[in-house]
Amino acid sequence: MKSPITFYKEQAQKHSVKATAFNKQMRLLSVARLVVFLVTVFSIYKTFQNWQIAVAIAVVGISLFLFLLLKYTNIKHQRNLEQAIVAINEDEIKIKEEGFFDRLDGLEFQDSLHDYCLDIDLFGRGSFFQNINRTYINEGTEELAEALKANDINHINKRQQAIQELADKAIWRQHYSAIASLIEVETPAKHINAWLANYKPKFPSILKVLPWVFTGISVVGFALVYVNLISANYLGLWLLIGLVLTGAYLKSINTIASQTEKLKETFKQYSALLDAIENETFQSELLLEKQDRITQDHEKASKIFSDLSKLLDRLDNRNNLISAIFGNGFFLLDIKNTYAIEQWIKTYAHKTTDWFEVISFFDAYNSLGNYTFNNPEFIFPEISTNQDVILAKNLGHPLLKKDKRVDNDLNIKNEEFFIITGANMAGKSTFLRTVSLHIVMANVGLPVCATASVYSPIKLITSMRTSDSLTDDSSYFFSELTRLKYIVDSIQTDRYFIVLDEILKGTNSTDKAIGSRKFVEKLVASHATGIIATHDLSLCEISNELSQVKNHYFDAEIINNELHFDYTFKTGICQNMNASFLLKKMEII
Repeated sequence: MKSPITFYKEQAQKHSVKATAFNKQMRLLSVARLVVFLVTVFSIYKTFQNWQIAVAIAVVGISLFLFLLLKYTNIKHQRNLEQAIVAINEDEIKIKEEGFFDRLDGLEFQDSLHDYCLDIDLFGRGSFFQNINRTYINEGTEELAEALKANDINHINKRQQAIQELADKAIWRQHYSAIASLIEVETPAKHINAWLANYKPKFPSILKVLPWVFTGISVVGFALVYVNLISANYLGLWLLIGLVLTGAYLKSINTIASQTEKLKETFKQYSALLDAIENETFQSELLLEKQDRITQDHEKASKIFSDLSKLLDRLDNRNNLISAIFGNGFFLLDIKNTYAIEQWIKTYAHKTTDWFEVISFFDAYNSLGNYTFNNPEFIFPEISTNQDVILAKNLGHPLLKKDKRVDNDLNIKNEEFFIITGANMAGKSTFLRTVSLHIVMANVGLPVCATASVYSPIKLITSMRTSDSLTDDSSYFFSELTRLKYIVDSIQTDRYFIVLDEILKGTNSTDKAIGSRKFVEKLVASHATGIIATHDLSLCEISNELSQVKNHYFDAEIINNELHFDYTFKTGICQNMNASFLLKKMEII
C-alpha cells in the first residue's frame, strides 16, 4: 500500500502539470478574444453604411466573444481547482515534515464547563483539533468541533464505516476540499437560512406572465423595424412603457437585490459541492443517509442551488447601465428575475437548512477521513458490550511521534477504578490524556493509536485542570469542588468514564488524603469506572478494602546521578519519588 506522503507528492506533481496546461489554454483564449474583438470592430466600420449588415456582424461578433469569454472563465475555474488540489497536497507534506502548529487551533470552541475538552488538549495550540482539522467552511469547522465534544456513544459503528469509506476516497476528498477552499462566503449559512425562512413574497402572480408577453411584443417590434415596416420611434415609446412598469416595482426589486447581492457566489460554489456529493457512489449507511437528504422530488439539490445562483447573476446585471435601460425597457428583466427568485424561495426555502448541513457534514467528516488516511497504523476499536471498557494493546498518545512515544497495554473493566501513582514527569498525566483521547476518538468513530482495542462505549468526564476565577470571585479550591460536584451529579444519571488528576490540590495534605479517599469511595459506591492519578500513596490503601480499586504506577530511576523514565504502565504502587532529587539537581536547594 502506498504511504500517505508518497500519495501526496504524486498528487501535487500530477495536478501541478494540469494547472500549467490550463494556464496555456487561458493565454490562447485571451489572444482569440482580442482577435475576435478587433475583427468585429473593423467589419462594423467597413459595413457601417448598411446598418442591417453591421448589426448582424455585431451580433455574431459579440456572441463569439461571449462564447470565448465563457470558455476562458470555465478553464480558469478548472485551473484554480487544480491549484487548490496542489495546495492541499503541499500542506499535507508540510504538516508531515514541519508539524501542524501554524494551523487553526480551535481555541474559540474551548469550554471550561464541558465534560472533558479543557483537560485533554482538545483545542488550542498543539491540540488534537489543530492536528486533525482540514475543514474549509466555517459551518464545517463548527461541526467538526461539535463532533469532538459530542460525547455520543450511539451509532459508533455507523460513524466508523463512514470515516473508513472517506479515508479510502482520498482523491474524492481532495476534490471536495479543493472546491470548498475556493469559496469566499460573506454570509454564514445560518443567516441565509434565517433570511429565506422569514422572506415574505411581494410580487403578484400576474408578474409571472407579464414579462413574457412584454418580451414577445418587443421581439415582434424589433423584427418589424428591421424590415422597415414600422418606425423605430415606436420602439422608443415601448421602451418608456417598460421602464415605467419596472419603476412601479423598483422598491421591492431593490430590496431583494440588496439582500441577495452577496449570496450568488455562495450558492454557485455550494452547488459544486452538492454536485460532488450527488455524483459519488457511497456504500456506508451514514453517507447514504446524507446523500439522500440532498434530493428534492428526484431533482438534484446542486441544480436547484445552481438555478438560484443564475437568477441572482441575472438580477446583478441590473448594475450594468445598458442592461438596466434596454433589458428592463424591452424585456422587464428585473421584474422577471425577481419574481423567479421569490418563487424559488417559496418552493425551496424549507430545504436549504438540510442541504447546508449536508455540505458542512462532509466538510467535517473529510477531516476525519483524512486523519484516518494519514495514520494507517491506527486501528478502529472493536465495539463490544462485554465487561472490558477498554482492552487495548500498545495504546499510545496520538499526537506523539511514533519514535518518541511509549505505548502501553490497558485493560480496565466496567466499575473498576485505577489509582495511578508515580514520580514527577514519569508519564501519569500523559497516560490520562492517552486514555481520554482513546475514548473521545472511539466515540467519534475514529481509529485509535493502538495495535488492538476492544471498547465498550462510555461517555468521558474529567477533572484535570482547574483554575480560580477572579471574575466570579471563586477560589481554586471552590472551583475544584464545583467540578467534583458536577461529576458526582453526572454519574447519577448516566454512565461515564471518570479521569481525575491529583484532586483536592487546594487544601492541606492531611485533609486532602482524607477527602480523596472519601471521594473515591463515593465513586466506587456509585459503580463508577475510571482512573485517578495521585502522589498520595496513602490513597492506594483503599484497594485493600475495595476489590474494584486497582493500583498501578509509573516509575523513575536515578542512574549515575541522572533521572531515567521508562514511561511504562505497571501494576502496583510507586516507591520512587523524585522531587527532592530534582530540587538538588537544579541547584534550587
